[in-house]
Amino acid sequence: MNVNNGQTLSISGQDSTRNGSSSSRAPWEDARMVLKPTTPTRKPKPPKPENAITIAVSARVLFNMEKEQHIYEHQGMEEYIKYQVEHETEPFNPGPAFSFVKALEAVNARLRELYQESEELFDVVLVTNNHAYVGLRLINTINHHRLFIERFCMTGGNSPIGYLKAYHTNLYLSADPVKVREALEEGIAAATMFTPEKMKEVSDNQLRVAFDGDAVLFSDESERIFKAHGLDKFFEHEKAHENKPLDHGPLKGFLEALGKLQKKFYAKGQRMDCPIRTYLVTARSAASSGTRALKTLRSWGLEIDEALFLAGAPKGPMLEKIRPHIFFDDQMFHVEGAAELGTVACHVPYGIAQRVIKKGFMDKDASPSGQ
Repeated sequence: MNVNNGQTLSISGQDSTRNGSSSSRAPWEDARMVLKPTTPTRKPKPPKPENAITIAVSARVLFNMEKEQHIYEHQGMEEYIKYQVEHETEPFNPGPAFSFVKALEAVNARLRELYQESEELFDVVLVTNNHAYVGLRLINTINHHRLFIERFCMTGGNSPIGYLKAYHTNLYLSADPVKVREALEEGIAAATMFTPEKMKEVSDNQLRVAFDGDAVLFSDESERIFKAHGLDKFFEHEKAHENKPLDHGPLKGFLEALGKLQKKFYAKGQRMDCPIRTYLVTARSAASSGTRALKTLRSWGLEIDEALFLAGAPKGPMLEKIRPHIFFDDQMFHVEGAAELGTVACHVPYGIAQRVIKKGFMDKDASPSGQ
């Protein structure tokens, strides 16, 4: 390869100008120095946890670790660790949360352009019950994919749930439903994430988040009426209480955090070019029970960009059009329907509507491969 004098090469975020007439090293020494893989530099400083919107993600949803999971389940811990160490220079492929995390980083980039000193940013924490021996492969993978993740929590087989509050976690995503339930019991917004067989392409420059209403943003009060007394009584109840706001559900706080960042863009005249867009996708019908949902959001001071009242129709086809980075629902019927059409869907195991999950659809319980 011929390198002209003055040519600039960009490696791992660093520019290195080479000029043959000024270097005392042999050309191959220059090339070796420039092309040697390095840890990416020039990364922005992470925000303080108390100022950030902290998203805790498990390694098993951020990356595809199915092969490693299989080794652990069939060959045991020692073979699992041995395999990870032997392959620590081989990066993992992206998992279902990868595009979501990349979208968070895109929002941060826009915020830093507008508010250079602000620490009101997304901060991603990698939370895993992996042994620290596996940490090198995770670090190498993060650098390979140029992700900005500086905070790790590797617990060596112990539950990481106790650390989530210390990290000021706003949302926890995992493949392990047991850990998700533990987090919800601690008052932390959490959901079990699933991997569609074929994920739809999503926006690179706009974070899209879709929420169910009852038992996700709202409490399960109305859901309980429906389950106990049927649809007609549900409609009567909602009409009688349409001016009484619903109590909050487990993900209300996350929607609040998104809205807070949206308002920072609105303040700069970027409402129509905001890199965050939120959706309410609910089985409620608009005329019969939609009023209370919208009035509840208004009473909380929260905006939702788009509201889809489906009156019991399947959510999957609508989500296929929206193409959100992530969708939250409390009923596995809707989670499965969304995933089957390529949407990254998350189950929020909260409220009266919980049922036995379809065998084979749920990931295995916690394992050293990262929850």
